[in-house]
Amino acid sequence: MSKPIDFFPNLLTFQNGETVQTKEAWSKRRTELLRILSEHEYGITPGVCGETTATVKMVIEKCASGHGILEQIEIAFPTPKGNFSFPIWYFHPNDKNRHITFVCPGFNDDPYNKYLPAEEIIDRGFGVVTFQYEDVTTDNGDFTNGLASHFERRKDGTDWGKIGMWAFACSRVADCLLTRPEVSALGVIGHSRLGKTALWCAAQDERFAFACSNDSGCSGASYERAKHEGAETVRDITAPERFYYWFCENYRQYANRATEMPFDQHFLLALIAPRLLCVGSASLDAWADPYTEQLACIGATPAWKLYGKQGFIGKTEPAISGDVFDKGEIYYHLRNGIHFLGRGDWNGYMNFLQEKKLFSR
Repeated sequence: MSKPIDFFPNLLTFQNGETVQTKEAWSKRRTELLRILSEHEYGITPGVCGETTATVKMVIEKCASGHGILEQIEIAFPTPKGNFSFPIWYFHPNDKNRHITFVCPGFNDDPYNKYLPAEEIIDRGFGVVTFQYEDVTTDNGDFTNGLASHFERRKDGTDWGKIGMWAFACSRVADCLLTRPEVSALGVIGHSRLGKTALWCAAQDERFAFACSNDSGCSGASYERAKHEGAETVRDITAPERFYYWFCENYRQYANRATEMPFDQHFLLALIAPRLLCVGSASLDAWADPYTEQLACIGATPAWKLYGKQGFIGKTEPAISGDVFDKGEIYYHLRNGIHFLGRGDWNGYMNFLQEKKLFSR
């Protein structure tokens, strides 16, 4: 499926009709885009109430075949209803050098899990932090537990959904990691619903030097207006029996009228400019709609060009399995296989980051 460029909301046109022509104007447009996505999709993120603290609970001096160090750390921060805390696991090489580090919210209590090849990450010279995302708040419509219970609910349809809460937790991890001497640059990575989380986190928090979205699909990296057969839609994802609670209430009004949204997902990707962005798709993951993830990378590129950068460099026709586009600031690959975050994905992202020489903050 192909759509004319004017089928999608214009990234470089303010809501008042004025055109963005400079990076200074883009800064104002960026603020407008954050407001649009907050009010219509993810919900409004509350402000930070005070200082985040990190308490090391345990250190394993030789993990990952003895090449790394693993720390269990408790992250804590104040909220309007008292302190909130959750545990994280921090893997880093034991060579006393500074390393590019990933914040990777995950699905498992065990830091050694199928989505996180910690030994390979360490051996490539990277650090990685992971945490169980439901230690922040549960993945359901219950807003009375975890972080969800620590903030008053907004009544105007713009209250933050669970994706916003998980993204907020990633930023609180960043508060602490950016004080660590082992960290040279910090990024956020996620798979599926946590890929959406990674994008929304980096869009709001410019301390992250890069973001990696793996198979994030609907309401993540893929366009909503140009769905292919078998792809998830706004109607699917916001259905009462599914994942409406990931988003603000206002998002549900677009269930059957996505073409009326004042945005599309290239807005989200563009908020990461001029930093580095990785988008990974899988050839057998029709639900995530790989081709519109690729197209959204193209659609977001004008934001990078305002900074004299190139954004996405690649073809406009659908990628074929095995394609990698890594020459610009937006990386895209179409991995052969199913909906998964595997070693092939990780190695693609790490290759790109090392090639871009992202070594210092």
